Amino acid sequence: MPQDPIRDTKRAMWLGWKRKCPNCGSGPLLRSYLKVNDSCTVCTQELFHHKADDGPAYLTILIVGHLMAPVMHVAFVTYRPEPLVMFTLLTIGCVALSLYLLPRLKGAIVGLQWARGLGGFGARG
Repeated sequence: MPQDPIRDTKRAMWLGWKRKCPNCGSGPLLRSYLKVNDSCTVCTQELFHHKADDGPAYLTILIVGHLMAPVMHVAFVTYRPEPLVMFTLLTIGCVALSLYLLPRLKGAIVGLQWARGLGGFGARG
């Protein structure tokens, strides 16, 4: 059985973050907001093997929570805004940050799986 070439994990995750194919770096990884292409349109790398599942959502919640909690604390202690104003601004911030991070984290997880041969990328048929 031939050995797979060594795949650079950091590069693959960075390309996934940019929503590009982890193999060639040119083709789009996603065909819609979160739907991964079955294969790369440039290098024909199969991408349907990914098993990202709920990982991107968990990471998004973790990151957004850790970023927004200190913002909420500092805003409340320093400025004492009206509750409705604070709620509105923090809600907009959380939603915007979540929408920004979710497809990028999904791409990074698919890139990690591709580089490490996880989730079906390393299986031989």
